[in-house]
Amino acid sequence: MSQKWTEANVPDQSGRVAIVTGSNTGLGYETARVLAARGATVVLAVRDVDKGNAAAAKILGLTPRAEVSVQPLDLGSLHSVRTAAAELKSAHPRIDLLINNGGVMYPPKQVTADGFELQFGTNHLGHFALTGLLLDQLLEVEGSRVVVVASIAHNIQAGIRFDDLQWERGYNRVAAYGQSKLANVMFAYELQRRLAAAGAPTIAVAAHPGISNTELMRHIPGNRLPGFSQLAGLVTNSAAMGALATLRAATDPAVAGGQYYGPDGFRELRGHPVLVTSNKMSQDVAVQQRLWAVSEELTGVSYGV
Repeated sequence: MSQKWTEANVPDQSGRVAIVTGSNTGLGYETARVLAARGATVVLAVRDVDKGNAAAAKILGLTPRAEVSVQPLDLGSLHSVRTAAAELKSAHPRIDLLINNGGVMYPPKQVTADGFELQFGTNHLGHFALTGLLLDQLLEVEGSRVVVVASIAHNIQAGIRFDDLQWERGYNRVAAYGQSKLANVMFAYELQRRLAAAGAPTIAVAAHPGISNTELMRHIPGNRLPGFSQLAGLVTNSAAMGALATLRAATDPAVAGGQYYGPDGFRELRGHPVLVTSNKMSQDVAVQQRLWAVSEELTGVSYGV
């Protein structure tokens, strides 16, 4: 075992089923690639099936005996989430890992198919619904985990805007992203509390990649300026490095429910994954529980724990 945790530290995953959302590119692809190489049966749950098939072919090119499939999933549509969950439950009676990785960052003001602000609806509500619909498949499996991929951007937003969750009174795309990522962390913590109270074998863990140079960067202001890509490469994690926090949260035997993993570098911007701490707001139990209640109401998905 190396002093710094790397993908070489991922233990054998043979016999395990892993579902990774948003896995046709970037962090999700790198997470799926490593899990498949370690023997897991990996499902790429993606909105763009053609890109998903290309990612699956790429993984098979690297690991010819990998078991990898593609599942259509649009996290911005609760109908799609329900359809995907039903198909996944039929195909996989047991699920070991659900990695909630997919998302959008800093887009212009848009809404999901259900009328939610795109970032909150996709990054949080879509994953909240998917997890609730698949939870029974995880609860049957000892050592199963739900991993929620959050962000240091959860520090941007001071709190959850319960009086205007959908940003109808003015839109700030950076703050809206921060709210969605704060919701991700809170969801992981509240889910873990409920799982523990139920004595479930499943744990919930959060992770963040630092700042990673992936397709999510496409909406960052200034990304078309000359030299932006070169500068980004100097100050950010690669997708493979950024995925390490997710992989550690998903596979390290020492991980405990309710923990949060991120890079060990300056301000957690880049580096190797270690146990980190989210901000004070994210740890407010009353706000977590209020967000949970609102999320159940908006998605129509209730949990059995």
